[in-house]
Amino acid sequence: MDGRAWQHPYVNIFKHVSVGEWKRSGKQGDVSTCMSKTLRCPVFHIKAPIPASSYIVIPKNINHSLGLTGRYFYLLFRPHPGKYFVVHLDVCSKEGRVVRISFSNMFKEFKSSPTWLQYPFQCGAEGDSASVSASKSGRRGLPDPAPFSVRWMCLMMDLQYTLSVYLSLCHSHLKGVKLCANMAVKNVFTSDLLHDPGLSFNEAKMMGLASSNGRGAMPRDMAFPVPKGCSWHDLYDYIRFAADRSKSLDSVHKGECKAECGSSQSPSQGSKALIQGVSSSKLLQRYKTPSVTNLPELGVISTEQKDNWYGPEDSQPQQDAARSSSSTLLSRPPSDIDDGGAHESEHYENSSAKYEVESDEELVCTSVPPPVHLPLSKEDKQKKLLPDPILRLRRIIGFGGATAKCALWTKSGDAVVYPCHAIVVSLKISSNQQRFFTGHTDKVSALAFDGNTTLLASAQTGNHCAVRVWNYTVGNCLAMFGIHAHSVTSLSFSHSGGTLCGVGKDSNRKTMVVVWNTQNVSRDGDVSVLAKVHTDVDVSTMKVACFDDTRMVSCGRNNIRLWRVRNGLLRSCSVDLGEYHSLDFTDVAFEEGDTSKHCDDRTLFASSRSGYILEIDYNKAVISNARRLTPAQQQQEEEEEDCSEKSIDKKGPAIAINSICVSSSFCCTGSEDGFLRLWPLDFSAVFLEAEHEGPVSLVSVSSDGLLVLGATSTGNLGFLDVRTRRYNTLMRSHTDTVRSFSVDGIRRHLTTASSDGTVRIWNMDSLHQLYDFESEEGPASVAFHPSEQIFTCGFNSGTVRVFDVATAKLLAEHEIHTGDVVGLAFSPDGEFMYSADSQGSLAFYNASEESHSLIRVVRNVVARGSERAPDALALSTDSSRLAFVGPTEYIVTIADSRTLDELLHVDVSILDAASPRLDSALKVCFAPAFTEYLLVATSANKIVWLSTKTGHLLREVSKVHSHHCLSLAVSDDSRFLLTAGHKTVKVWDYHMQPGIAAQMFIGHSQPIRQVAFTPDQLGVVSVGDAIFLWDFLAHPVESSVGCRSPAGRGSRSARQPEGPSQSGQGVVSLSNGMPRKSAPVPSSPPPDVHRLDSVDQGGSLLDPRPASSFLKVTELDSTSPLTASHIEPVELGRRKQTRPDCYRHFIPRFKTSTRDQVAVAPQPGTEGLKLRTVIGYNGNGRGNMVWSPDQGLFAYSCGCIIVVEYLQTGSQRHLQGHSEEISCLAITSDAQTVVSAAGGRHGSRSRICIWDLQNGKCRGTITYHKGAVQSLAFSRDGRLFLSVGDYSDPQVALWSCETFQLLSSVAVSGWVHDVAFSPSAAGQLAAVGSSGVHFCVIHAQGSDVALKAERAKAPAEVGDVEMTAVCYHSDSLLFSASSRGHVCAWHVNTRRCFMTWEADTGEIGVLLCRGNRLLTGSNTRWLRLWEMGAVRGVPPGDDACRASESEAKVVMDKAIMLDGATVSAAFDDTADMGIVGTVAGTLWCINWLDDSSIRLVSGHMTRVNDVAFSSDERHFATCSEDGSVRVWLVPSIELVVQFQVLNQGCSCVCWSPFSGEESACVAAGYSDGTLRIFRLASSDMEMKLQPHHVTISAIHYSAYGHVILSAGKDGVVAVSSLADGTITRVIEDHRGAAVTAIHCVNEQPFAAEGNEMWLAASADRRVSVWAADWLDDKCGLLDWLTFPAPACPEDDSLPPSLAVFSHADPSLIIYTGFGVEKEIYFYSLVKKQIIKKIALPHWASCLSLSSSSELIAVGSQERVLKIIKSTNGQFQNFLQHSDSLQMCHFSPSGKLLLSVAFNEIMLWEVRGL
Repeated sequence: MDGRAWQHPYVNIFKHVSVGEWKRSGKQGDVSTCMSKTLRCPVFHIKAPIPASSYIVIPKNINHSLGLTGRYFYLLFRPHPGKYFVVHLDVCSKEGRVVRISFSNMFKEFKSSPTWLQYPFQCGAEGDSASVSASKSGRRGLPDPAPFSVRWMCLMMDLQYTLSVYLSLCHSHLKGVKLCANMAVKNVFTSDLLHDPGLSFNEAKMMGLASSNGRGAMPRDMAFPVPKGCSWHDLYDYIRFAADRSKSLDSVHKGECKAECGSSQSPSQGSKALIQGVSSSKLLQRYKTPSVTNLPELGVISTEQKDNWYGPEDSQPQQDAARSSSSTLLSRPPSDIDDGGAHESEHYENSSAKYEVESDEELVCTSVPPPVHLPLSKEDKQKKLLPDPILRLRRIIGFGGATAKCALWTKSGDAVVYPCHAIVVSLKISSNQQRFFTGHTDKVSALAFDGNTTLLASAQTGNHCAVRVWNYTVGNCLAMFGIHAHSVTSLSFSHSGGTLCGVGKDSNRKTMVVVWNTQNVSRDGDVSVLAKVHTDVDVSTMKVACFDDTRMVSCGRNNIRLWRVRNGLLRSCSVDLGEYHSLDFTDVAFEEGDTSKHCDDRTLFASSRSGYILEIDYNKAVISNARRLTPAQQQQEEEEEDCSEKSIDKKGPAIAINSICVSSSFCCTGSEDGFLRLWPLDFSAVFLEAEHEGPVSLVSVSSDGLLVLGATSTGNLGFLDVRTRRYNTLMRSHTDTVRSFSVDGIRRHLTTASSDGTVRIWNMDSLHQLYDFESEEGPASVAFHPSEQIFTCGFNSGTVRVFDVATAKLLAEHEIHTGDVVGLAFSPDGEFMYSADSQGSLAFYNASEESHSLIRVVRNVVARGSERAPDALALSTDSSRLAFVGPTEYIVTIADSRTLDELLHVDVSILDAASPRLDSALKVCFAPAFTEYLLVATSANKIVWLSTKTGHLLREVSKVHSHHCLSLAVSDDSRFLLTAGHKTVKVWDYHMQPGIAAQMFIGHSQPIRQVAFTPDQLGVVSVGDAIFLWDFLAHPVESSVGCRSPAGRGSRSARQPEGPSQSGQGVVSLSNGMPRKSAPVPSSPPPDVHRLDSVDQGGSLLDPRPASSFLKVTELDSTSPLTASHIEPVELGRRKQTRPDCYRHFIPRFKTSTRDQVAVAPQPGTEGLKLRTVIGYNGNGRGNMVWSPDQGLFAYSCGCIIVVEYLQTGSQRHLQGHSEEISCLAITSDAQTVVSAAGGRHGSRSRICIWDLQNGKCRGTITYHKGAVQSLAFSRDGRLFLSVGDYSDPQVALWSCETFQLLSSVAVSGWVHDVAFSPSAAGQLAAVGSSGVHFCVIHAQGSDVALKAERAKAPAEVGDVEMTAVCYHSDSLLFSASSRGHVCAWHVNTRRCFMTWEADTGEIGVLLCRGNRLLTGSNTRWLRLWEMGAVRGVPPGDDACRASESEAKVVMDKAIMLDGATVSAAFDDTADMGIVGTVAGTLWCINWLDDSSIRLVSGHMTRVNDVAFSSDERHFATCSEDGSVRVWLVPSIELVVQFQVLNQGCSCVCWSPFSGEESACVAAGYSDGTLRIFRLASSDMEMKLQPHHVTISAIHYSAYGHVILSAGKDGVVAVSSLADGTITRVIEDHRGAAVTAIHCVNEQPFAAEGNEMWLAASADRRVSVWAADWLDDKCGLLDWLTFPAPACPEDDSLPPSLAVFSHADPSLIIYTGFGVEKEIYFYSLVKKQIIKKIALPHWASCLSLSSSSELIAVGSQERVLKIIKSTNGQFQNFLQHSDSLQMCHFSPSGKLLLSVAFNEIMLWEVRGL
């Protein structure tokens, strides 16, 4: 005992061996000392790419020993983020054996030998657990580096227990320690005491812990610092690598080692407590009831309840499971899954139902008991919080959690079942309706269906794993049982449902397979174990054979095994894999067929990460065939080789396959490259594929073989329709914790910010993801503007950005913060914006300006730290006050929101003088209806009510949650309080009336980050692990007094709306959500705060009053009881300018350029250029194509030009009169007149031009609409035409075609999408839009013309939709299309919809009627033709038909899928032939008679980056941002071939110098740094090079074609050989500035070596000139030019530097770029000086020289194409482009010129000047 006395109570090992002097300890590699800001002390950093290369070893001499006998080893360390680390402990046993104990996050699994124990270490992120476990690994079976938010941790290892359990040895002493990279280490020590790092010495003393009983607090020199008011466990992790402290091993004393080692406790029993997660905080006063503290001066009576009414939220998982699985705490039986999840009422007592009954020998499961409702007292029944439940889970946005490999089809194929963290979701694919299966307490890791999809099995991960069996149809849980496993990775039901197989890890991390008998589970919930076995082989997937309930097959790393249950034993045999024994197999699938088919005839398919698919003879357990799938199989047939001849080292890339599924006709694979592929059963070639955004982790084919489900590891879930070849996305989700959200109540959009680095915007009704913003800075907080379609986002870097959602435009960016943005908020009136960061700064912006300019920033006013994110700021509803916690965590500050002047400080730490701890503030929130009161959540789990005028305490509620309150919100009517703590949501009576308890709701598997009411008060949103959308079921209070309305934007005070109409007209809320059953009614203002002392004892503190604003809509009673269409007068007031979320509505493409107003076009007949051909069609327009079948011509718009093309000759005429993008066209029935419309710039009105097609002249122009023109339409006789303004000016104007005078106009409510004249009655017309259908009639009295409109709302059968297209069938019938794919048939006379049908699944934008045929075109790319022969027979007076009846009247005749959404269409009178335009910039000729489609006009949809002529001028090539290279035939402008590269942009293109028919090649550079060479003759890619790792900015063949020169954005020039593709030379002289031009010539007039010259120009205005002889590998610098320039402007992008050799004199270089003046310079290489300058009015954006004349073509940002004669400076301007020019290029002969502006390509004939 004396020899060990010096080691008590602990030994500081670093101090003991004097680490740092390195005499008794050693170091190797990068070991350094630095000061830790977190621990406030020096720490050692060990860094290395390979952990073994850097380390600290103690002692230095490996032959020496530390001799430390302490039982417990403690390590205080933090792994380096994104790195791996290793720790080795050498421990001596009393038997004389030295055992090395190692743990690392590099280890894949637990391994043991007589001298070595290896433990895998799983690093948890901030807020997660860190443990020695692989169950939460992001990638199964692979090591994970430490996450970037990993925390400092204290690891304790029980050395005595470890040796005893695993090796049956007795611990003697610690011999040595080796700490390997990568980690930061504070210290290591040993002790015989069990130290709790979360306890201080005073707390340990109060709890009675002392060294005499083996326990104590952490030594002071080993403790981590904890700030006041914080918890140790909120800042650090504690990992107990030891036995359970309740076991008898804790009491073993010296001399009892032999008895201890001979203990009967087996490893399987004892090791369950070997690995513990992060310890919980101390259990002090945890089981007390939440109560309301008595405040006698206010007369509030506290609530009396029983103690221990239920266990705490952070108690054992078994208790959590009992509460969620049993029905005792549920307000309704668990079979009612529509209630939206588990709901607990806090006035119920806890149930005694047990979670599971465990036995050491066998597993015994118990069925779920029926609901039991405990009696309540009479008083409690009367004061129950109603309704009960008050929340109902409606939707969940999320997929996966523990795994992305679980998703199942139902047998009918109408629903998909998948996990979302701890909830199992059933999604009906036709309606997006969700059902929920709740009860799991941790993330669901496996799912399985039986053959009839009546039984559903689910398993959860974690140390307390459980399996549940559900009745899928009813939704109730039939049985629940545990399996003594830490995780379950696979479940599989037999086809009959009588057998369930599960695979998991036991407590020793060994693979365990269990088979259960589930035959009686549906009848009595009985489940028994058929067999169980432990195995050392890796099992990733296991499936029960569909033909035999007792047979299974599994696969994993290096094995495929066949299993069978017989006589209660589970046995297996391995498939002879031969040379494929080392593959990592990922999935297995049986051949599809009759379930009665004998197993001898069955074929088993297995997939692997190496791309191999093995076909296995199930009977012989051998491989019958092996194939390796490569990407090349998509174009050519794969060789099939016998397995004996096939080599596993087959060269070439392979497809890493994650999942496989086999149907009767094809095989489906999901691979790591993101493709879901469908193969024939012989795997000859891919016949269908779908590309995803991430690796495909799961594929599953529906029972009918028509739908293929696919899931990705990035959280996406969707299915491929094999028949239509259309992919449908079912669910997208964040891949990490959702940190913040905000709701746009007007548009029902939800924006979320996540730790995965993305900000996403969702549609709350459809759950579709609308936008996705990605940032590496880490979004921390988001906030929507209260009225505009604008949101702001704050990042971890401190940056605050403001986005316009409609245009996806960045409006403002501020970088004033230095820490994480912890709070963002707009004032309710929308005038100001506020932001706060973790360093204490508060900023104040002007939100009424688009730039959101900064008004004021105040430092050190907000409490430091990120724990109050994301809602650290709170604003009162009258926008007058701002509240936040600061400047310290104990102070709450209320400031003037318009000046940030401090109005009040409240110290919350002194509110409870009796508390032993200082209370700090966590969250603040104003009561919306009463701004005089502020709610504050504190660290003591209290919520206090403070007066915003005096700071007095008005009320407090204690024990709100067992954890800290993470978020709180108050309903608008101040009747309900919403709080979130850890994983639960609670709803409280805001006034805390005695006897009314809160309702609690569970479902989240991780701590909730934020919770709030939706703006319409009809729902609740909570975020954390996923996005939960709840229905809020409480009804508003009814009253008979007037209503307060919140102030609108720009208002300083609330407005008083008009009361309800006395004529019975309804009231509709501003929200787009479902209306309440009863509307809120006005109320009087609340009492002043100074009168609170007079409140009666026991009464309510405040009298809630609803506060909402209402929009009054006048509706006419419908005469038909079956229709929901209502006609109402059209409102004349203009609505707010909000861009519609509808593709049919025209939105001009965003441009930053403006036309030069001074530039003048040349006089007719004197032009030096003649526009020959316009290439492309503007797919951004709407209705911008017209066709006259009789005249044989069609007209369409491209930019600001109207192209009139004749089908017979293919010639073009161009109508030029607009300067902006043309939005729409219309043509008269005789094809004599065309009218066009284009928007204005900078507030100018739109321009409408009327054209005479006979002579191509403009007959007149009209400027009327303030915004863009949405639609145009001619009357049947051509005497009148209509124009409709866009969303900013929804005016319908009627014009005379003879005088061009405005006859009448009407302003409709909402925006209008389409208009149409009646085909025969000139006085009738119709318009459709967001408000429904507008029936208009023209009334003429003499010279006065009046246009009157009546509105009919969309039928209720189609839901809340917008009408997007309209057409007439006859005078009495009208058809309209909706944004959800419905077509409605209307009686014109009665204004009634009598028939509807679903014509498409997406928005219909084009609707045409020809006779009894109807044509629909939508954004789903489908063009459909419908036969409507029965419509004429419907009498006008008939009532509305049902959906089933309407289907019998209309039949789809034909359909065709195009390359994009339909935006325009024109057909002949029989609808047999027509022309259709799409958003892809394509015009198609459709012939229904022979079901053919011919591409008439084709163009690029995205920006064109480069153009180039071939040397023989027969072709030219274009390249675009969409990754396409297109080759065109010059004479006919036909598209010859298109080369497409997915997911890359093509930045530049050039032709080989010799362009014969066989030798012509096109080279293209891409954004990923690759260079591809395509041969025109074979239409194949000849070579692919990777000369750069950044975007290639310029390429050029050498003059003789021996090499190709390429330059990147980084300024590096690479020379690549065309013979073998090698890079022969790298030139870095321009590094740091992007090379913008390369030019080569085949002359070299100087004495330098070489036979050609080339130059490179870079963005820093430098030009290098080189002489080269590439065959002799010679390249030398001739000259280096630097052009002077002033300081670069900060707010403007610089023009490119452009340089070329003169064709006439190669020693002359022509250069232009940013400089002192806007000029073109002529530099002589001979004279070494500039010999000529030509002044320019604008900076040049492109430059080209003619080889046959002295012409120079120059383009500018001002949309001007200028040709200049270099000898005298003569020039001409050409203004045909509608955007800035980015490229111009003369042909080699100089006779042709190509010019490009965005995607507009124009071909010119050069005439000369």
